[in-house]
Amino acid sequence: MSTILDTIVAHKRKEVAARRELVPVKLLESSLFFNSQPLSLRHYLTRSNSSGLIAEFKRRSPSKGWINRYAPVERTTLGYMQAGAAALSILTDAEFFGGKNEDLTTARRFNFCPILRKDFVVDEYQILEAKSIGADAVLLIAAVLTPSEIDSLGRLARSLGLEVLLEVHNAEELARSANADAVSLIGVNNRNLHDFSLSLNTSLELAAAIPEEFVKVSESGISSAQAIGQLREAGYRGFLLGEVFMREARPERACAALVQELGILAPKVSVGG
Repeated sequence: MSTILDTIVAHKRKEVAARRELVPVKLLESSLFFNSQPLSLRHYLTRSNSSGLIAEFKRRSPSKGWINRYAPVERTTLGYMQAGAAALSILTDAEFFGGKNEDLTTARRFNFCPILRKDFVVDEYQILEAKSIGADAVLLIAAVLTPSEIDSLGRLARSLGLEVLLEVHNAEELARSANADAVSLIGVNNRNLHDFSLSLNTSLELAAAIPEEFVKVSESGISSAQAIGQLREAGYRGFLLGEVFMREARPERACAALVQELGILAPKVSVGG
């Protein structure tokens, strides 16, 4: 039985093939960002004073439709960083999430924290593209890639200075996909791909199985400081939150409120009127 993920990946393969024809690799390599030194997502999540928050800019989702169609990238992402987020996650998929590469490039110009490119990577071209638009890290999803694909894509990313967050949904994906030569961080997605239900138990149950060399990140379904505290006790250092912020009129203010609740001292900088 096919899932929405299968539909997304099938579309993505066609999209990447078309984009490769439109923007050849040599043009990607001429980008101002291509030879820049990326920031370390791993480092920013594990610093002693880090909130661990990876604040996501996401306009829509396949299950919820439009969440915040007109949120400005500059104000929202800069507000996230000023509020105390350790890093940013930018959705660049257009068809299903309403994003675009320019969203990440805009965020890069206004922020000095690591930026994760959140997309559905199925081809080496997308790794080169991520570097060219200013990303510091890329997401690889175990549910749509073989172990050999994860290895080759991850090694390419590392050769460009990018870090890799490997997303898993269960113990089987973790066991076959964790590869320290290609991956720096492992993210556990708390969303069930078949019925879209959410449960933090997914992260809590997999925590002990994640080898110590990987930084642990919990994704989806996190909405409170209490939940983050519980995940921290289980060994997680990163917490990816998007919808809980983006469904608010001012996502950056929702982020600031959570950071304050966590007891992290946020910089006293105005994020807008």
